[in-house]
Amino acid sequence: MSHLRQPHLPDDPADYKMSLGDHLDELRKRVIASLILPLPLAVLLFFVADFLVATLLLPLQRVQLAWGFPPEVQVLSPPEFLLLELKLCFVLALVISLPWLLWQAWLFVGPGLYPRERRFVYLLLPGSGLMTIIGILVMYFVMLPLMLQVLMLITRGVEVPADILQRAAQPSESAFVLPMLDEPPTEAVPGQAWINPETSIMHVAVTTDAPEQVQVLQMPLQGQAAVTQIFRLSSYVNFVLALLLGVSIAFQLPLVLLLGGWIGLVDAPMLRAKRKWALLACALVSAVTTPADVFSMVLMLLPLYGLYELGIILIGVLPADRVAGRAAGRDGDEAA
Repeated sequence: MSHLRQPHLPDDPADYKMSLGDHLDELRKRVIASLILPLPLAVLLFFVADFLVATLLLPLQRVQLAWGFPPEVQVLSPPEFLLLELKLCFVLALVISLPWLLWQAWLFVGPGLYPRERRFVYLLLPGSGLMTIIGILVMYFVMLPLMLQVLMLITRGVEVPADILQRAAQPSESAFVLPMLDEPPTEAVPGQAWINPETSIMHVAVTTDAPEQVQVLQMPLQGQAAVTQIFRLSSYVNFVLALLLGVSIAFQLPLVLLLGGWIGLVDAPMLRAKRKWALLACALVSAVTTPADVFSMVLMLLPLYGLYELGIILIGVLPADRVAGRAAGRDGDEAA
């Protein structure tokens, strides 16, 4: 069954000697092969770009409705939305293609390693994909909504002074009182107005230049807030992508510690002794990768330090000799 052996992964790296030119040619092939999947995938994702944007906006819209803000964002230039969709599709295509990119990198590096050194490919690569998926789910369903609620609450706390509101509420002699309907009419008539309690948006029916046509204008209501929460679409999406990148990298911490334990850089007793310094490092990373509020930093700090403790557990459960033995046994089965 020698045909099952992968020819590009020799038992002895000395059998895989190449000149510098051959290495560069192999690197060029792997780079070209790496682009085969992300570029077409980005084109395909562009056809569902509206759905992707709506999915990213869903946590924000839920928080906006919960705090009485209109569930909307702004686009300030004509090409902004198109450029944002292109950027989003390209980033998501790279994230989805990450296993393919890692596999191409492995095909370039793997032949230069001994079979015992290739053990990481059987655990670290699948583990990295799993931790990335867990990090994305935690970010989208837990961290992002909580961060948005805290940031929204901070802004909502700034209100207009009561004396200014009283002076503004006093009607003048020329004031026009607009009658408000209790519910939206079946067919709007010019002069009618109503408020949607779920979206905090007032609707006013007005006449148009065309006969027998009515236009319904919309206006968000902000109550007594002195600071209006109007989000820019590109700023919000960039914030989410930056948070996604930070969380995805942070969730690789247990595997980084495990790899360090395999090659002898760290061990479980040393990591336990350095817990206070690890907590400080996690706090600094959390402060850099989150908005400037204490709650968001703590929300990032807790899972980050938990991942540090998970790395200590993995070093004890999966020592290098045990994993190397499994990899050696697998290589032996393939050679049989």
